[in-house]
Amino acid sequence: MSIKLGDTAPDFQADSSAGPIDFYKYLGNSWGILFSHPADFTPVCTTELGMTAKLQSEFTKRNTKVIALSVDGVEDHQNWIKDINETQMTSVQFPIIADHNLVISKLYDFIHPNASATATVRSLLIVDPNRKVRLIITYPASTGRNFDEILRVLDSLQLVDTCTIATPVNWKAGDEVIILPSISTEDAIKLFPKGVREITSYLRYTPQPDK
Repeated sequence: MSIKLGDTAPDFQADSSAGPIDFYKYLGNSWGILFSHPADFTPVCTTELGMTAKLQSEFTKRNTKVIALSVDGVEDHQNWIKDINETQMTSVQFPIIADHNLVISKLYDFIHPNASATATVRSLLIVDPNRKVRLIITYPASTGRNFDEILRVLDSLQLVDTCTIATPVNWKAGDEVIILPSISTEDAIKLFPKGVREITSYLRYTPQPDK
């Protein structure tokens, strides 16, 4: 199965480091981040899970629950978490899914045979409260993720869901945003009382509406 943007994220049940997990029930009304790791007790993954744990308050502020996946078993996950906590000086509180039979990895297209037939690629999905897939990023096993970028995209997705705007290159929360081309400048002036900065007829900026 190939997951694409806008698809409904498949539900699943699995064992995890925190006990049995039902994906939809775990998410509840929250946004969700599901990310895969090639294997337990690997150095890049250890740093990633440590950073995820350190950013827990940032995800909580954004009403977002995180859940990791690896093809190893629950016991390995629990022992690995001890290493992560010690080496990364943090405390992993989110579940790591045990997917030794690769069922969920195949469901979410985390197995790329030309890279490895048995280990998952380093993929990450953002799922909104309607269970729609809003972001897919896949890295090679040798490259750790940029969590500043993940938080940036999460901020953008949540903003565009509440305001009729888009976010420009390198945008960060608090920066100017782009007015959609479908909105006339006349309407934009009414919609965005903080002001409209027009570069061309189709490229117009306004201060972030909710700031």
